[in-house]
Amino acid sequence: MDDDLIGGHLQELRRGTVVLACLSILRHPGYGYGLLEDLNRAGLAVEANTLYPLLRRLEKQGLLTSSWNTEEARPRKFYTTSRQGLELLDLLLKDWNSLHASICQLNEGTGS
Repeated sequence: MDDDLIGGHLQELRRGTVVLACLSILRHPGYGYGLLEDLNRAGLAVEANTLYPLLRRLEKQGLLTSSWNTEEARPRKFYTTSRQGLELLDLLLKDWNSLHASICQLNEGTGS
């Protein structure tokens, strides 16, 4: 099978999961580069040029809050999942679990 075809479908599958992962990880304050590392360790490799615009969009939507930490030599913007973001996270997790169960059921039905 064509590697580009596989890569495109894998990227499409993972795209929505990054929002879910960010809302989940950022229940505890975190900054962009640390979040990139956390996502990588979890097997969700994301490019910085994808993550930072996503964080800004989630903040603009009210799903994340942010604050600057200027106590270290290098100021960092820390993000935290807002109350509205936590509510969305709960809904997304329920839907994710339901979708996963459905896919498993469909896969079992094929004899694979």
